[in-house]
Amino acid sequence: MKGASFNRLARRELAEAVRHYESESQGLGDRLLEEVFQALAILLRHPEAAPQTRGSIRRFVLQKFPYCLLYRPTGAGRLRILAVAHQKRDPEYWIGRQ
Repeated sequence: MKGASFNRLARRELAEAVRHYESESQGLGDRLLEEVFQALAILLRHPEAAPQTRGSIRRFVLQKFPYCLLYRPTGAGRLRILAVAHQKRDPEYWIGRQ
């Protein structure tokens, strides 16, 4: 999505989640992807909408899936997505990503 760049590990997390949900039910992976894109559209318009979790890193919780986006606004209407994190995962596993 224009305006958002993904850390390579965050991109992999999203792809794995989409594959997992698609294997559970056809079209479910696409719905996850759609929700992520909708979240990014909101965050690009309102980058400070989600609460800060660590320094300048913010955490946006998805509504329909048990995932959150950990991101950093980078200025000029851009975001850096550091993790697409399942909510049952260690909440700090992503620390150190750029």
